[in-house]
Amino acid sequence: MKPNLASSLVEHLRERISSGDIVAGEKLPSENTLIASHGVSRTVVREAITRLQAEGLIYTRRGAGSFALTPPPAAMVETRPLIPRTLDERRELIEFRMGFETEAAASAALSASESDLSAMESALQGFEASLGNASVSMSCDYEFHLAVARATGNPYFAQAVQTFGPGMIAMPRRRLDATDSIDSHRLDSVAAEHRAIHEAIASGNPQLASAAMRLHLANSVKRLQAEA
Repeated sequence: MKPNLASSLVEHLRERISSGDIVAGEKLPSENTLIASHGVSRTVVREAITRLQAEGLIYTRRGAGSFALTPPPAAMVETRPLIPRTLDERRELIEFRMGFETEAAASAALSASESDLSAMESALQGFEASLGNASVSMSCDYEFHLAVARATGNPYFAQAVQTFGPGMIAMPRRRLDATDSIDSHRLDSVAAEHRAIHEAIASGNPQLASAAMRLHLANSVKRLQAEA
């Protein structure tokens, strides 16, 4: 894949969203449409979509496609969240997430509704059914963490997760550039950790939920180091 192809597609879609040509809530052209209209591969399209997700310009809903979000005002460009690119930056972001996501899990254990638990379960099932597809796995992984944050009933937790967007998920770019897949052992480990968090929250035990989230994020750091 030529990196400039993905960058060109990102710039094109970013401009359409920022200018209002694609308004907030509107569905982006499908993968096949983008492939045909821009003469690029499916991998290029998925890389572009992932980068736009990381910038907070689009949101992908499993089975429905990608939708535009309201672009940040021009005055806020300098305050746009950092996008982790290096190994150290990804590790630092996970370490930061430990600070608020462990608290979010504990809070969710005390306040999660059946709807919140269903949202977590839906994201879990999507992750497990992704068959290692990196783009789908990352989207479902993000949806799970967002569902936990929303289950707290405290909008600041959800805002923190949404500020980073899907780019907060540690997904080395080489997976998207190469096979666009994740090995089954890693997939099973993450799925099991997510399910342990879900079960702890469902049990209403804040200490167990906090510990399950902390273990998951600590393991994420270890996986990141091992995959470097």
